[in-house]
Amino acid sequence: MLNIASLTELLAQPQKIVITTHHKPDGDAMGSSLGLYNYLVQLGHDVKVITPTDYPQYLSWMPGNDEVIIYTDNLKQSAAFIAGADIIFCLDFNALGRINEMGDLVGKSSAVKVLIDHHLEPEDFADYCYWDIKACATAQLVYRLIVKELKHKELVNKDVASCLYAGIMTDSASFSLPNTTSEVHRVTAELMDAGAVNWQIYDLVYNNSPENRLRFLGLCLSERLEVLYEYNTAIIAVTKQDLYKYSILTGETEGIVNYALSIAGIRLAAFIVERHDKVKLSLRSKGDIPVNDICKKYFNGGGHRNASGGTSTKSLEQVVNQFKLILPEYKKLLIQ
Repeated sequence: MLNIASLTELLAQPQKIVITTHHKPDGDAMGSSLGLYNYLVQLGHDVKVITPTDYPQYLSWMPGNDEVIIYTDNLKQSAAFIAGADIIFCLDFNALGRINEMGDLVGKSSAVKVLIDHHLEPEDFADYCYWDIKACATAQLVYRLIVKELKHKELVNKDVASCLYAGIMTDSASFSLPNTTSEVHRVTAELMDAGAVNWQIYDLVYNNSPENRLRFLGLCLSERLEVLYEYNTAIIAVTKQDLYKYSILTGETEGIVNYALSIAGIRLAAFIVERHDKVKLSLRSKGDIPVNDICKKYFNGGGHRNASGGTSTKSLEQVVNQFKLILPEYKKLLIQ
């Protein structure tokens, strides 16, 4: 197992580096990846950011985005970079299965593998693991690694800071989750001091929706929302026809589950969406309701206690019914 001294020594010389993150990357995945990218290029490394799939358009403003390689669009090129890498940074995921087909390539690579993550139960595939489940975002850990461990605070420039700020902001639900600690606020203050413009980043991420996305949100709230007050639970379930009708692209369903959770008295919310090959679930909760447990036990997923996701190969109707049948198991927590 690599230690921080060995990693520091390794990074002291120019290396061929690949940075990757989980499929369908969110704000933390791209913010931490591009934040790390903008740091490493200052040290003279040859760095490639490779994502397993595409990601939301509202994240494309981040510095370094033009250099990102999407694996599904560049199979041979991506495989060559992974095979030739000296170091592979694995950000914001805890298992190689989270990067789809890229998992086999990364697993077989002779490169030194560095895991930076805040999810539960990481697989033992990395040579160096920088892991903390109490962190609100992987971007927070990237900042901590650069500043506290590698002693390079001076290299946290505006580009690095802007990406990391976006990662922390999005994964903390705009600093509203319980794991938004005093450290998080100190880190974001330092990122602002380094050039991150907080209001501008918020505007780029949250106030940049196309018209069709707002109309789709209207459909979700007016026609697809079901509230089960006996379990303090709300469900939004949408079909693939709904997605097609409103031309919903990757990432444009992000955050809709939080509208269901915002209803007074609701402690558990589910956004259940039918995709072309599977049904995906995004669960959010308040307090001690362990949605990671629900996703792990019933929906082939996992995540954090109050924010998790899963999938199923059953029909949309079957998944919704299955979710409802699970609720009595958690009733004592839900009706507190």
